Amino acid sequence: MSPNALIPSHRKPRRSASSRALRAGVTGGFLTLAVAGATVPANAADKPVAETQELPTITTALTADLAESADTAQQVAESYERQAAQDKAVSSAAKAAKKDKAEAEQKAAEAKKKAAEAKKKAAEAVQARASRSADRTSLTGGDSSGSGSTDSTPSTGATGSTATLLSFLRAQVGKAYVMGATGPSAYDCSGLTQAAFRQIGIELPRVSQSQSTAGTQVGLSNLQVGDILYWGGAGSAYHVGVYVGNGNFIGAQNSSTGVVERPLSYDQPTGAVRVL
Repeated sequence: MSPNALIPSHRKPRRSASSRALRAGVTGGFLTLAVAGATVPANAADKPVAETQELPTITTALTADLAESADTAQQVAESYERQAAQDKAVSSAAKAAKKDKAEAEQKAAEAKKKAAEAKKKAAEAVQARASRSADRTSLTGGDSSGSGSTDSTPSTGATGSTATLLSFLRAQVGKAYVMGATGPSAYDCSGLTQAAFRQIGIELPRVSQSQSTAGTQVGLSNLQVGDILYWGGAGSAYHVGVYVGNGNFIGAQNSSTGVVERPLSYDQPTGAVRVL
């Protein structure tokens, strides 16, 4: 044994248990306070809880902070999702509106085109009607009374569709009358008028009853060349012919006479319609 071993001042100081506990507590993440005195025996870990007490750990506050952060993150994510859904809805609505606008513009353009075509056709119809009216005036030499000379030769200067109509009708004079026939070698009354007007692009109904209402009703005192004459009531006529001017008409009369040109006095018609 060393001679100095018995000298107390040469002995190494013994650390107290409280100092060791404090260091161990700080190292382990929590702080332990001794409440039983200045020194703690080496077996202080085995002491009752009353002799020692731990401070609340910081993990509780940390857990609360983490939970709050998680809630915040979830709220932000939900906000982004709502915004994305709204953006998508706005984009879809914009596309639909653009498509509807394009379709509306296309329909408007088609309607405008159809209106222009209808206007053009109406102008052409007015022009054609004016031309036919001029032809009738030139052909009849101003005679529109339905009476006068029975001369079958009309005034000179006939042109256009009226002249074509008269030329065709006169070419059929002398041909046979056959019920239901529409030419070219035989006709009945409505078959002849239908064939004649077809030469100038006007399609008449097939039978006399319908032809008697096919145009504008005109008085017998105001006849013009090309007016359709009918016998019987309008809509129930039993016979038709065509006024050719100078008080004459051409018609497929019956099986005895065939197609003839006669004065109105030969068989006075009931009424007339104008399709030219």
